[in-house]
Amino acid sequence: MVALFGTLVGFPAVLMIRMLDQEIVLPAFSILLFAEAAIAALVARAIHVGENAASITLWDFAGAFTFMGCAAAILGEPDQAALFFEEQAAQRQESQLK
Repeated sequence: MVALFGTLVGFPAVLMIRMLDQEIVLPAFSILLFAEAAIAALVARAIHVGENAASITLWDFAGAFTFMGCAAAILGEPDQAALFFEEQAAQRQESQLK
């Protein structure tokens, strides 16, 4: 489970750091973590994992992803999130022009 957790967080984080501007890494990482938290919660709900299990479950991962997403959102500034969405819109327009 820990290897899965590391892969789900580490690989996209490295890609974001290398591919995005430094100003928009935290807002993008926050969005990614919230999406991973939602997916982990949906999968845990679908396979009926108990919330009070003794070992680490998908519910724990959903909580950890949410906690880290909140931390990234708090550390990032709102104007950085606006830059992220402006960059995405510009890339979409460039791809449509080609």
